Amino acid sequence: MFQNQLNDQLSQAQTKAVENAKYLAQVAVESAQELAEINQAAAKDALVAAQEASAQLLAIKDPQQLTQLAQSEAAQEVAKYAAAYQAKVNKVVRNGNKEVAQVVEASIDDTRAEMLKFVKEATKTAPAGSEAFVSAFKTAFETSLQQFDQVRATATDAFANFEKSVDAALANVQGQYVVAKPAAKSRKAA
Repeated sequence: MFQNQLNDQLSQAQTKAVENAKYLAQVAVESAQELAEINQAAAKDALVAAQEASAQLLAIKDPQQLTQLAQSEAAQEVAKYAAAYQAKVNKVVRNGNKEVAQVVEASIDDTRAEMLKFVKEATKTAPAGSEAFVSAFKTAFETSLQQFDQVRATATDAFANFEKSVDAALANVQGQYVVAKPAAKSRKAA
C-alpha cells in the first residue's frame, strides 16, 4: 500500500512538472514575441528618424544651420527614445520574471505540502517501538524545511535587490543621456 501511495505521488509530481514546464515555455514565447514587436517598432522609428535627419542634412545651406541641428533638442529626443525603449523592454522582462517566480513559488509550496503529507502518512504506519526514531525523523525533517524556507526568503531578497540594482543602473544610464541646454541660448534670451 505504501508503494502505491509513493507511485501516485511521483506520478502527480511529474504531471505537475510537465504542466509547469509547458506554462513556462508559453511565458518565454510570449515574452520573446513582445520583445520582437518592441524591436520591430524601434527599428521602424529609427528608420523614420534617420530619414528625417537625412532630409534635414540635405536641406542645410549654411554651417550655422548644421550647429543648430546638432544642438541639445536632437540629443534629448534620442535620449527620450532610448529611455522609452528601455522601459518597454524592462517591463516585458519583469513581467516574464514575475510569472516564472510565481510558478516556482507555487511549485515549492505544492512540493512542501506533498512532502509533509508523505511524511505524515509514512510515519503513521510505523511499527510499534519506533516512536523515538519517528520523532527524531520528524524533527530533522521540520528543521530541514525551516532551513529551506530561509534559503527561499534569502533568494527572494536577492531577487528584489537585483531588481533595485537594475533600476538604479537604468536610471544612471538615462541620466547620462540628459543633455543640458547650451549656455549660448540663455545668453541670447537675456
